[in-house]
Amino acid sequence: MEVDRVEIPSNITRILDMLESAGFEAYIVGGCVRDSLMGIQPHDYDITTSALPEETERVFSGMKLIETGLKHGTVTVLSEGEPVEITTYRVDGEYHDSRRPDSVTFTRSLREDIARRDFTMNGIAYSPKRGLFDEFGGAEDIRRGVIRCIGEPERRFHEDALRILRGMRFSASLGFRVEEGTAAAMLDSRGLLRNISAERVFAELSGLLTGRKSGGNIRRVLTQFRDILAEVVPEFRAGFDFEQHSRFHCLDIYQHLLASAEAAARIAPGELPLALAMLFHDIGKPECFTRDESGEGHFYGHAQVSAGIADSVLRRLRASTALREQVCGIVRYHDIPLPENDRQFRRMLSKHGEELSRDIAMAHIADDMAKKPECLPRCEDWRRLIARIPEMAQESCLSVKSLAVDGRALSGIVPPSPLMGKVLKFLLDGVMDGKFPNEREFLLQEAAKYIANRQKT
Repeated sequence: MEVDRVEIPSNITRILDMLESAGFEAYIVGGCVRDSLMGIQPHDYDITTSALPEETERVFSGMKLIETGLKHGTVTVLSEGEPVEITTYRVDGEYHDSRRPDSVTFTRSLREDIARRDFTMNGIAYSPKRGLFDEFGGAEDIRRGVIRCIGEPERRFHEDALRILRGMRFSASLGFRVEEGTAAAMLDSRGLLRNISAERVFAELSGLLTGRKSGGNIRRVLTQFRDILAEVVPEFRAGFDFEQHSRFHCLDIYQHLLASAEAAARIAPGELPLALAMLFHDIGKPECFTRDESGEGHFYGHAQVSAGIADSVLRRLRASTALREQVCGIVRYHDIPLPENDRQFRRMLSKHGEELSRDIAMAHIADDMAKKPECLPRCEDWRRLIARIPEMAQESCLSVKSLAVDGRALSGIVPPSPLMGKVLKFLLDGVMDGKFPNEREFLLQEAAKYIANRQKT
């Protein structure tokens, strides 16, 4: 692993130099070093130092400081407008909540600090002056694509159970395999996840679905660690090994969910709503399963049931309202048929809008990619529909607001009343079906005819 691949921004270099000039050790550490060694541009940089918090404050007394993390040894320095966390080497005390240490003790030893961290790939430190510190073999594990705990895996996960989900996320997003002993400890320790907040669980699940290499690893990771996923979302368990007995499907329900979510991550990298929707889109199938006389499996009403389950799970995981509604909308309508003509296409756009219509089409593509090969040709039909959405939406009259007449224009024919609403709907249906041109005089004439016919009956 080449050390010269570690490039440090000038503002970070300046902080390191100031600490070193004051007589302290200073390194960048963790994810920024890992990503640099992998050729990935880090998003942020964490600094660790032998300086005690009060010593760090003295070094940077001429700069703006944020002291909210002092209890745990962290001083945040605003450098060139960016917050940079500088943390003193430390040793953690006992853990009683499987999340945070009861206390921390500061140390002058970098090795002691690194020894408390989660995985070897995150236990590498680098200093332009002192070079690479890698006593636990992190660089070699990165080269081999391996996730391995520092020290005893069981101890690491009992200290912080969130590390179990972090291991899964890293495995999917980086494409690394989890070392055997670490994987076994993750599975054995999964009950500790009950101590982790829903928000943190959801953040890790979201990262697993949207990582850089998730499009090739979601199914592998969530198959290997399915019992961990079921620990935090028990609703998935009903789909384990549930054969669909369908001429369209070659996978059981759970495997189909994973394959669909992975397909979503490939066709729309980083789009969390679609990936989540595909992970949930058939989760209600076990409740809806029936077989006909020929043995063919059917799941009537499963989309609605799945949307209800997704809504319940996402509420429990504290997902935002906007995200939850978007995901559940995709799940609820993921199996509507492909429009056969422009009339049906306009009605789809009118009912669902451009964004949801696109998401529904994308869901169909991801769904078909996870079925038998003979379903793949339908993906092209949905791709063509997606390409036409902007043009069709611009050219079409999709709502009452887009009509060439409004309530004021109709007031001379019909007073404001429920009947006016029916007239407007009649006109909109006629325009969307291609029967009426969206022209003021024509629509007024048709409105008059409609009212006259109603009065006759």
